Amino acid sequence: MANDERATRTVLDGFDLTGRVAAVTGGGRGLGRAIALALAEAGADVAVLGQAADAAADAARELAGRTGRRTASTAVEVADPTSAEAAVDRVEADLGPIDIWVNNAGVTAWGPSLAADQDTDWRRVLAVNVDGVWNCSRAVGRRMVQRRSGAVLNIGSISGFTVNRPQWQAAYNASKAAVHQLTRSLAAEWAPFGVRVNALAPGYVRTDMVAPRLEDPEYRPWWTEFAPQQRAADPSEIGGPAVFLVSDASSFMTGAVVVVDGGYSLF
Repeated sequence: MANDERATRTVLDGFDLTGRVAAVTGGGRGLGRAIALALAEAGADVAVLGQAADAAADAARELAGRTGRRTASTAVEVADPTSAEAAVDRVEADLGPIDIWVNNAGVTAWGPSLAADQDTDWRRVLAVNVDGVWNCSRAVGRRMVQRRSGAVLNIGSISGFTVNRPQWQAAYNASKAAVHQLTRSLAAEWAPFGVRVNALAPGYVRTDMVAPRLEDPEYRPWWTEFAPQQRAADPSEIGGPAVFLVSDASSFMTGAVVVVDGGYSLF
């Protein structure tokens, strides 16, 4: 953006995503769906990607009805590089060149590490949470680097630098730490080409996976009462920071891991 153009824009203009194309993996439900809605509300045309094609299509229809933006959907297996490449091709065929990509798809596994299954509790978590970010970032990043513009947002977690309790989630914690470092590495590599890469590290968010345990006395003291704000986030509270990190409002930020956790990781 030229200096004279910056001089005529207000601070709120920087958050406007009108005319941009965004894609969100794992966008069919939970946190991904909330982020997709936030991007559409900020003016972007949004593609919803997910393992379940029906859920992705349903979310895309909801976005279009609520915001009037162009939407699209497609199934993707983020752990498969061929599927990731095909998803990027499909989005660009439906909506045009991708300006914003959100790597949100993720899975978790619970239980002591010595009892973990090597295939389901370790390899599956790393395949989706780390390989998936790598595969999708490379697929869309190749195009962004060629166009010399774009923003990638990776959804990490406070689990990338804390150890979850009372549940043991060694594979998940390791995967999110890897996402944070991959974010920094890609940011440094792609910055000369006009591509920014940042990450969000949410704390506990009231999604379908988390909500049932928020009132459980086994988990509540550790998940919410321990945090200064003493509550979990609503998914919509992650949408605002996501819009900030992919918009011109954060144009001088890259390689950042922004914590949104109600103060949980302060202690």
